[in-house]
Amino acid sequence: MRTSNKSRSRNKGGNRRPNNNTNIVNRVFDSAGPEGKVRGTPQQIVEKYSQLARDAQLSGDRVAAESFMQHSEHYSRMLAVAQREQAEKQAEQAARQAEQAERNAEQQRQRNEQRAAQQQQEQESAQQREPDSTEGQQPEIAPANLVETPENNPPKRKSRPRTRKPAAPVDEAPAEIVE
Repeated sequence: MRTSNKSRSRNKGGNRRPNNNTNIVNRVFDSAGPEGKVRGTPQQIVEKYSQLARDAQLSGDRVAAESFMQHSEHYSRMLAVAQREQAEKQAEQAARQAEQAERNAEQQRQRNEQRAAQQQQEQESAQQREPDSTEGQQPEIAPANLVETPENNPPKRKSRPRTRKPAAPVDEAPAEIVE
């Protein structure tokens, strides 16, 4: 007998949260108004319906003008809510960033204090290890069978190349060879 997998969702988007974070300010809408569709961002739709309302009012059609104004107000409210939410998110993000910066500064301050305390402890322990001048100093022991290292040897002097003396001039040839 086969087991049923009805508990598993067959649609791939079943476990997703609804996406309320869409940016309505820049989203493109299709508005089915009194005179057909109007397409654009909420700001563009508000401007279009406001223009249509002015045109209807100038032509004397108060009903159409009111209808266009209602559509314009609807998208104005949507835009205002979206902008308010966007401003709140930015304020929250700025507050989180300021809080994070404050935490980072506090951590840095603690690290600096730890380093300073550690350096102070190292200095104190170094002072404790150094013999006092009042105590009897140990005599210096000459190294007996230590291996010499290049660091202990003084640097060797570089020798200069030898220069030859100039050859004797031909005029002063030995006089003994005469035939």
